[in-house]
Amino acid sequence: MNDQIHSGGDEHGELGDAEYAEFMELAVQEGFDLTDVEGDLAAAGHGPLPVLAVVGRPNVGKSTLVNRILGRREAVVEDRPGVTRDRVSYEAEWSGRRFKVVDTGGWEQDVLGIDASVAAQAEFAIEAADAVVFVVDATVGATDTDEAVVKLLRRAGKPVVLCANKVDGPSAEADAAMLWSLGLGEPYAVSALHGRGTGDMLDAVLEALPEAPAQTFGATIGGPRRIALIGRPNVGKSSLLNKVAGEERVVVNEVAGTTRDPVDEMIELGGITWKFVDTAGIRRRVHLQEGADYYASLRTAAAVEKAEVAVVLIDASESISVQDQRIITMAVEAGRALVIAYNKWDTLDEERRYYLEREIETELVQIQWAPRVNVSARTGRHMEKLVPAIETALAGWETRVPTGRLNSFLGEIVASHPHPIRGGKQPRILFGTQAGTRPPRFVLFASGFLEAGYRRFIERRLREEFGFEGTPLQISVRVREKRGRKK
Repeated sequence: MNDQIHSGGDEHGELGDAEYAEFMELAVQEGFDLTDVEGDLAAAGHGPLPVLAVVGRPNVGKSTLVNRILGRREAVVEDRPGVTRDRVSYEAEWSGRRFKVVDTGGWEQDVLGIDASVAAQAEFAIEAADAVVFVVDATVGATDTDEAVVKLLRRAGKPVVLCANKVDGPSAEADAAMLWSLGLGEPYAVSALHGRGTGDMLDAVLEALPEAPAQTFGATIGGPRRIALIGRPNVGKSSLLNKVAGEERVVVNEVAGTTRDPVDEMIELGGITWKFVDTAGIRRRVHLQEGADYYASLRTAAAVEKAEVAVVLIDASESISVQDQRIITMAVEAGRALVIAYNKWDTLDEERRYYLEREIETELVQIQWAPRVNVSARTGRHMEKLVPAIETALAGWETRVPTGRLNSFLGEIVASHPHPIRGGKQPRILFGTQAGTRPPRFVLFASGFLEAGYRRFIERRLREEFGFEGTPLQISVRVREKRGRKK
């Protein structure tokens, strides 16, 4: 059967249409339940959904509108501002077209502690979206905060649909008309609570969203690769950015947390132009402190989502903390290529270097595949090693294994290291394919459940055989449904 599966893949490094059809046909012949597999392959490169961000100041009815769009109560709604904190994504459909809706926290001005955090959260929601619904309370009219959001939307340059919410009857439509003054075009008079006018607004949303799904993070063809600098506060992210830039691009201070908003900089390094994103440090979760630390974490997570490579800075002069591990896990779970940079290396004595190596062996054993560089942002030590490490991680991130070669490799594993017998049964891998890259995603079809230890063994062997240095691997296993086999 392995010989029947051929390598293909289009120029974007995803599963080609002919190979996709052949793979699905073989899977049907083998009697698999393909519901989940089709979803995995869709997510892996066959049609990521367009993204619609719903933004506005607090208590204008964003979550109520999201629930109306979805046709069900998903988002938490309460009659007070600030209920929504996280950016939450939902899948929606209108007039036969599917898209993602992202509910965001309210944008507020002049609120000590979290104003920049909430602003950054909304900003990244907008940047990651293909179109934006800007919700304004028509009964209140345009406020100074609304005007600030308008400036943000103009800078982002994304298509905007203006939603004049809380228009519960014809008498309130005059209030909606006043919102023409915002300069965003026609305000759609809507009652998110009762559903009035939402159909016309959604028709406008479909016109604003792209027909063909668009990739919302990473580099476009010919564009610079995006590198996110992440880590705890005061590990030297801004200093590193200034050093690679060769000038003072961002503010550096001894006080932890100087950087509040992610800073994008185009920097030429190693003969290549990169887009470096300096981020705020992720702090400990100390009672969320009015949400500031919580939003800082969201802000950096959003920067990682937009990036292709996450360079995690670790202060080598201090012990590797749970915080460091959490930040690394965030980058891995986001599916980004990964480089670990141990900063302040010039301050280490022999004893500290010895103990650091022991800490790396015990605390970071799960990411041994990530390239490592020992640097000093202050002196510039080993900065020339940063680009080769980034390029190595990107190469692993974009590696594709031909399906025929993958199945030959899987056949050798099944023959030499079969799955342990459990309950009198011995599950085996029947065939598989690489469903996508960036990061590499594999779908394995098996005759039974594969234990977590065996999956880790498969991942380790994949890395030994094909490299994949600097990238997480995503492996999905689909079990044959016996009732689906043809007799």
